[in-house]
Amino acid sequence: MEQEDMLEEMPSDKVADLVEYIVCGLVDDEDAVSLDVIDGEEGSLIEVTCAQSDAGRIIGRRGRTIKAIRTLARALGQRVGTSVEVEILG
Repeated sequence: MEQEDMLEEMPSDKVADLVEYIVCGLVDDEDAVSLDVIDGEEGSLIEVTCAQSDAGRIIGRRGRTIKAIRTLARALGQRVGTSVEVEILG
């Protein structure tokens, strides 16, 4: 029974799955994409690491793409009961 509790998915993991799905659809080098989820008391931080050449694709013109990704992540985060921030590390 204890192992089941350890395998239980955190709410932030669902948001990270969504962010990963979106980011992988935007980049050329999917293998270079990795996500780190840092859960804190006030919410979660999702750090997206990607190839430097793909960072611009994720950010988009005038930051529109990353803004949309953050909006979706926050909306899903609210739905699953956690506060979420998304940062890009190029």
